[in-house]
Amino acid sequence: MNARRHDEQELPRWRRAVLKVGSSLLAANGGGLSTRYALGLAEFIAASHRAGREVVLVSSGAVAAGRALVRAQPEAAHGLAARQALAAIGQTTVVALWQRFFDRPVAQVLLTHDDLRNRRRYLNARATLRELLSLGALPVVNENDTVAVDELKLGDNDNLAAIVAALVDADLLLIASDIDGLYSANPRTDAAAEPIAEVPVVTPEVLAMAGGAGTAAGTGGMRTKLEAATKAAAAGIATVLFNGTDAACLRLLAADRLRGTRFRAGATRLHARKYWLRHAPLAGGRLHVDAGAARALLAGGASLLPGGITGVSGEFARGDMVEIEAAHGDETRIVARGITQYAAGEIRRIAGRRSVEIEALLGYSYGETVVHRDDLVALSGADA
Repeated sequence: MNARRHDEQELPRWRRAVLKVGSSLLAANGGGLSTRYALGLAEFIAASHRAGREVVLVSSGAVAAGRALVRAQPEAAHGLAARQALAAIGQTTVVALWQRFFDRPVAQVLLTHDDLRNRRRYLNARATLRELLSLGALPVVNENDTVAVDELKLGDNDNLAAIVAALVDADLLLIASDIDGLYSANPRTDAAAEPIAEVPVVTPEVLAMAGGAGTAAGTGGMRTKLEAATKAAAAGIATVLFNGTDAACLRLLAADRLRGTRFRAGATRLHARKYWLRHAPLAGGRLHVDAGAARALLAGGASLLPGGITGVSGEFARGDMVEIEAAHGDETRIVARGITQYAAGEIRRIAGRRSVEIEALLGYSYGETVVHRDDLVALSGADA
């Protein structure tokens, strides 16, 4: 590839990031997985940990690893069911590959897009990932290829990484590729291809730079990377695309410098999240809170605890969007809306009680908050 290299630029500021690593960086020439490029990526992750940052890793490679383990049966490379079996066989090898680089625990998290569309499973997945990060573990996320038929056919871990970035409220999505970044044309076939340093918004013209499905660039997955950057931008998350095979590029990343392409976020992460919470459809339920809880929600950016709840109206499930109402003089007004961690019947049982009593009252606990502050938007009098 003779195309001009990308210039250095400043990496967006971040505290929590999702790093997506594709099969092209992990697959060995003779089959199976290789540490050749994984080591440099692991060193970047370790440097980020030492700097007090958090990383969620979205890693491909399970099918390639499984294929190497059943090398005596070449027919296993064909057919969807066979590839799903290969993914199941190879998944432990992927986790073992990453674990060898770290003293901290590496945790396997298998997701499908359905897990992230279903409200209850969405909350469960997010709670698990956040807890893993708080425990100091490195979550290694992959699609659950053994059951996710559509996802396996698409092989779309780029978009999964964007969804996970929104799920864990990441500041940055890092996509490691085997190419330096986005170019005006396919740099493998066009020496005149110009490097694109920054993309304010992914337009049809930008998508055209990735090539169609039948081109080398399209086959390499550049289009899905642009789709992922678009999803991340909508959630207020910046994306950077860089060459994960370039050791110098990885060292620059650890120093907060980028040699690659930066895709800007469409809005601030907080603004994007709060906008979604403000306009997401309601389930029809309502929580009634006392004056103290209302003040904390409106002025303090607090979570809603069970002790501040005085009543529940309507029926709704865990993960539904509900309104939060408080007395205001002789009337009542809506002071906030948010995603509830508990169903209506459960909240009726814990309303007015302390958070430490939740497990004793219900026999289980989804956490000490009924509506977490990250899932809540306060409403002014004009909004209500």
